[in-house]
Amino acid sequence: MVRNVVARGAGGGVPARPAPRDTAAGGRRAAGGPPREAGVAMTATHCPYCALQCAMHLEPGADGKLTVRPADFPTNRGGLCRKGWTSAELLSTPDRITAPLLRTGRGGGFREVDWDTALDHVAGRLLRLRERHGNDTVAVFGGGGLTNEKAYLLGKFARLALGTSRIDYNGRFCMSSAAAAGTRAFGLDRGLPFPLSDLGGADTVLLAGANPAETMPPMMGHLTAPRLVVVDPRRTATAEHALEHGGTHVAPRPGTDLALALGLLHTARGQGMLDTDYIADRTTGFDGAWEQATVWWPERTERVTGVPARQIRAVAHQLGTASRAYVLTGRGTEQHVTGTDSTSAWINLALALGLPGRPGSGYGCITGQGNGQGGREHGQKADQLPGYRRIDDPDARARVADAWGVDAQTLPGAGPSATELLNSLGTEHGSRAMVLFGANPAVSAPDSARVRERLAALDLLVVADFVLSETAALADVVLPVTQWAEEDGTMTSLEGRVLRRRAATLPPAGVRSDLEVLRGIAERLGQPAHRFPSDPDTVLAELRDATAGAPADYSGATPERLSDGEELHWPVPSGAPPTPRLFLDRFAHPDGRARFSPVEYRDPVAETGGDYPLIATTGRLMGHYQSGAQTRRVAELAEAEPEARVEVHPDTAARNGLGEGQWARVTSPVGTALARVRLRPGARRDTVFLPFHYGGEAAANNLTGSAALDPTSRMPGFKATAVRLDPVPDD
Repeated sequence: MVRNVVARGAGGGVPARPAPRDTAAGGRRAAGGPPREAGVAMTATHCPYCALQCAMHLEPGADGKLTVRPADFPTNRGGLCRKGWTSAELLSTPDRITAPLLRTGRGGGFREVDWDTALDHVAGRLLRLRERHGNDTVAVFGGGGLTNEKAYLLGKFARLALGTSRIDYNGRFCMSSAAAAGTRAFGLDRGLPFPLSDLGGADTVLLAGANPAETMPPMMGHLTAPRLVVVDPRRTATAEHALEHGGTHVAPRPGTDLALALGLLHTARGQGMLDTDYIADRTTGFDGAWEQATVWWPERTERVTGVPARQIRAVAHQLGTASRAYVLTGRGTEQHVTGTDSTSAWINLALALGLPGRPGSGYGCITGQGNGQGGREHGQKADQLPGYRRIDDPDARARVADAWGVDAQTLPGAGPSATELLNSLGTEHGSRAMVLFGANPAVSAPDSARVRERLAALDLLVVADFVLSETAALADVVLPVTQWAEEDGTMTSLEGRVLRRRAATLPPAGVRSDLEVLRGIAERLGQPAHRFPSDPDTVLAELRDATAGAPADYSGATPERLSDGEELHWPVPSGAPPTPRLFLDRFAHPDGRARFSPVEYRDPVAETGGDYPLIATTGRLMGHYQSGAQTRRVAELAEAEPEARVEVHPDTAARNGLGEGQWARVTSPVGTALARVRLRPGARRDTVFLPFHYGGEAAANNLTGSAALDPTSRMPGFKATAVRLDPVPDD
């Protein structure tokens, strides 16, 4: 069964709540009913973690701490996962920072200072570095968990207050391949171009490289009716759920998704399953895509992927005969150096079957981070301006410059991608300072040991955070900022729905919002105060103006409409209804047609054999989120998953002298990671799995490389790294 496996214990200082029960959705439902006491202040808001953005109510408990109660909402329908239930505990973590920290000399410790001292120090250092080395000597790094207002103002801060082109964010490690492939095919990227609830009416849903049973448990409530086809090298909780309910688990060799999608397209055509009228009426470029698929008959596909030819034929037939079908991709398909083409291959299959833009069917990408969708729309990505406007488009530059009250010529151009930006820090041609909000690249970035070295080599590292994360611990200045339940703002969920985040409690004394921090630094850099407002609604009003007429048009997303609970899926132009379902009449290309992409299979895995006979793939656990900087500080979650693991088939473990519970050293050509062995009889014998939620010697991204990147999305290869396993002595 798909469920949370750890029951609530009595310890850990977690507020009491009604006894939960497991649900088919894999989340936990409250005992139900209205707020417990009439008159008790209650705040309606959304979970701080994934892009499902489950709705919840926050209420003050008898001890003054907030308690969580799930809300009935279209995405989570009254359920929450373990992370959501415990989310309020994070606000009172004992090691929370409540005063700015200033490092006492190179290699020294931190001392607390007042805000004026901290901001004066930051601005003074930035000004001197820019005078000496130019504007691009300062880099900015953001995150997919920042609100729309923060992401927007961070991009504006980089390009106006600093004048730097060097800004990117951790979404480059998450959604960039799907965004590139979606834009290439449809002319527009929105993770799910339809409401999540549409999935429940499908006959078949194919999930390629997605594991929502662990990463987004309440989403599984929308996947109980369809027969699932789960494409994943691992026998995940989602794959188990599929098998228990009459579905299929397809387990390709890591990195061969593209070949599998080509094989399914070849097979579907051979079975007469393609929608030829749809291809003729609504698409272009099929012949080029088919040319690449012609050589991928099922038996050849089996030799490359390891998926039996009979299973390939069965899946193609199931998709082709379904009256309502969806193809959904996730990180397993996208986080490769061939991620854009792999995603395009699945889109090609969906287009050939006539799914995108058809009521009751479609293609979508399951966005991961809480504001992964909005975070990439509003200007913290190296090549984009607010509203999904391209920074190299003269008209887009002019429109945004007009909204900002500056000359378009003053806006810098596109900068390097996140990986290239991080790898160049402190080098001759890289930035010498970085200002960082909402990310922990010391754990989340590829070749993280190298990233830690690059961060340590900077002349100035400024980190806005609420704890000393692994990245903040390397900083010269740490600025304590508000958290999700202490601030207002908007988020955009995986289905493109703009949501209202509301403050439920005051932040600790001495803590400021990210918007206030940006304003404080910008003013000290000589910017007029009005250019960097610190009120979220004021920033939203400016964002609405800057995105009017853009692909991601938020001009109609007013506080009043958000407060009324209207479902505002973008584009939502001012004076017009929102757009819950895209592409029903036409796609976003000028001719209204979707584009097939001719994609050729290339193996993204470094050659295995010799010193590195196995493939390591990385991913998430149910109990943790992203780099773990938040969830490792929640008692229940930390107790359930206290240490890094490496999941290994028993035969593979035995060949390497390893047993259950033993510590192993996992080594790649890039680095090493320590993890405790978990035996998994359902695992592939050539593949091991490590979660990426842990830091230091346990960081899975110590293994992943950063030299090779996807040529389009600049995505590094997280999902397929050649490794070996060695026992570690007990001491």
